[in-house]
Amino acid sequence: MASSSGLEITGIDAGYGAVRVLEGVSLSVPPGQTVVLLGTNGNGKTTLMRSIMGQVRPSAGSIVATLDGQRVDLLGMKPEHVVEHGIVLVPEGRRLFPRLTVEQNLRLGAYRAVARAKLAENMALCFELFPRLAERRTQLVGSMSGGEQQMVALGRAVMSAPRILLVDEPSVGLAPILVSRTMEMIAEMKARLGLTVLMAEQNFHQAVRIADRGYVIVHGHMVFEGGSAAELQDNELVRKVYLGL
Repeated sequence: MASSSGLEITGIDAGYGAVRVLEGVSLSVPPGQTVVLLGTNGNGKTTLMRSIMGQVRPSAGSIVATLDGQRVDLLGMKPEHVVEHGIVLVPEGRRLFPRLTVEQNLRLGAYRAVARAKLAENMALCFELFPRLAERRTQLVGSMSGGEQQMVALGRAVMSAPRILLVDEPSVGLAPILVSRTMEMIAEMKARLGLTVLMAEQNFHQAVRIADRGYVIVHGHMVFEGGSAAELQDNELVRKVYLGL
């Protein structure tokens, strides 16, 4: 199932009050590709994700989604309307409801009308993608491990019937073996659901395993665009920042 959905971000300035975080940021997410946004903490990755989702309102630039051949201007759109278009964020830190069960957390993902109509189908797909969640559907999420909670966060995104998936720092707080497994799960979700994926990540080695292309952001500026995972690995700046070479 190939995705026909993409994102085009051009010249975004954004921040919080008087603090400018992003300056002139441009990024392209072609349909059906996994694009990684690489950068260490505090360089603007989350602010860009929040700008796409309507949680931060940029002061300049444009954010346009292409959905089934239609161009949709996301700039200034409320977060719930962005979600209605099938653009879904798995936030940093997962943001789950610890006192609710796995199944209750998953059901909360079926927010948009098209997802509610396919709730049972998507729940079955979720349990197929993440068998551990099927085993633990009645367990309180707060009692689960970090890796299991990450599965719930990804599963909640599946429940929303997404077309474009944004994933913010999926490796945070996870052991290395779980980071590797999380990347594999994101790749599997993309393949099974026919998604377009934008992933913000600081773990370079794991991110490039599933990337089609990527960008490096430093202090709110895009400093490098790699048209392939190989180009990212071969770039001098990337090698210096991430590989210590």
